Amino acid sequence: MATKRARLIYNPSSGREEMRKRLPEILQRLEQGGLETSTHATIGAGDATLAAQDAVERGFDVIIAAGGDGTLYEVVNGIAERENRPKLGILPLGTTNDFARALSIPRHWKAACDLIIGGESRSIDIGKINDRYFINIVGGGSMTELTYEVPSKLKTMLGQLAYYMKGLEKLPRFKPINMHIKSEEMELHEDVMMFLIANSNSVAGFEKLAPDASLNDGQFDVTVLRKCNLAEFIRIATLVLRGEHLHDPHIVQFRTSHVEIESPDYVQLNLDGELGGILPCVVTNLPSHLDIFIDPSGQSTYMKPSMIRRRFQHDNEE
Repeated sequence: MATKRARLIYNPSSGREEMRKRLPEILQRLEQGGLETSTHATIGAGDATLAAQDAVERGFDVIIAAGGDGTLYEVVNGIAERENRPKLGILPLGTTNDFARALSIPRHWKAACDLIIGGESRSIDIGKINDRYFINIVGGGSMTELTYEVPSKLKTMLGQLAYYMKGLEKLPRFKPINMHIKSEEMELHEDVMMFLIANSNSVAGFEKLAPDASLNDGQFDVTVLRKCNLAEFIRIATLVLRGEHLHDPHIVQFRTSHVEIESPDYVQLNLDGELGGILPCVVTNLPSHLDIFIDPSGQSTYMKPSMIRRRFQHDNEE
């Protein structure tokens, strides 16, 4: 069996800098598994995208994104527009790792490496928004800004707690924004607190916000929080934790493959936890656009096997 070439693109400051500490062991494990692996350490915003574009041009068989959701987002943007897209592996060593959680990719680096070595992959949908791409989530509104406002050093030191601290700081500025949200399935033109367009069921650490979102059905799950006061928002957030929010009158949820959103106000967009421009936006689902390494058994610390089977309900093997 011919040796495959892999390009490992990693963020040296992700998580608690575990990637920097584990790099020799990771390379050894990948090499022993038959992947001739070279590395690229990112040096700033956008660098992982350039590194992924370079890896595609150089004909690597596999690209591995090692870090958090931000690193994965940049790597996807470096691959998505290319005709010959290498298979994508994930080493989830960041703070939240939402997308790895949705795919049941284990957090431990050894198990994640073994998934890539095993070579089992599935085709998944990704999203295109204006001239950018995302793999997990698009958000807009008052509370969606906090993920890219948290300083990277604070994320390294405090992990998920840093997001909650920043969220509490933003609560006094929580205010409605006039938006026009339009798709074939739904049209809204009113004041809303925020919207979320989910490609997977794992959104900002919550697995019940869009519980039926699937990674290969050609559709997004769109959730809109209508105008509410702070007390109502806290009540709805409690419902979300229990997965009981979908019937609340403040929540609108629908499924679509294409949605357009605009606003007379200045609204920043959050793409996979990163700043992704401003409204207006056009969001389109690209079905089965990337091949990604997964655990075929669905056994991991993130999800039950039944949930993994639902993620791939349209797969020909079932």
